[in-house]
Amino acid sequence: MTPTSTRRGATRQRLYDAAVTLIAEQGFSSTTVDQIAERAGVAKGTVYYNFASKTELFEDLLRDGVAPLTETLRTAARSAFAEGGGAADALEAMAAAGLDFVISQPDFTRLLVAEQWRTNRSWQPTLLDVHRQLSGVIEEVLQEGVKSGEFSGALDIQITAGALVGMVVVGALDWQSFHPGRSLEDVRTALSPLLRGGLTRGSG
Repeated sequence: MTPTSTRRGATRQRLYDAAVTLIAEQGFSSTTVDQIAERAGVAKGTVYYNFASKTELFEDLLRDGVAPLTETLRTAARSAFAEGGGAADALEAMAAAGLDFVISQPDFTRLLVAEQWRTNRSWQPTLLDVHRQLSGVIEEVLQEGVKSGEFSGALDIQITAGALVGMVVVGALDWQSFHPGRSLEDVRTALSPLLRGGLTRGSG
């Protein structure tokens, strides 16, 4: 990597960080390029040098933010399987990793949740793509659980994967917003029966 590309990468990261904070605080429409540039400590022209528009910046921000989360979830699942655990153990490990992500990236998480409801935006295809990435990692674990007989064969894998993503993300935000005095272990313990209930054979 050249010094120029390194500097540009650092500049883009500052723009991402500024945009995440501002959009989480006041929404996409109310956030201007001027505000993003000021918060990032760069000239307005620098924003347009790196991104053709505010929308392009936002779409890249979504991809950049979800990619490490997706890899973190995948790594958590692989580690659980490598340690001899089953699919339910992998889901719990992924939930724990997801909670850690929300703690470290609360603004991005709020932004992501808020944009799920705005289906008329020009970046909807990008949002669908990053949602598929997240759900896809969980679908792989659910499929493994069905294949091994740990989970019911009647399981609707696609819908269940999306629901599990929502449960962990919204549950984590609820924890941070309304029950900040509770520990991370409290939240993990509370989510465990919800993750396993109705999935494993013999439950209910």
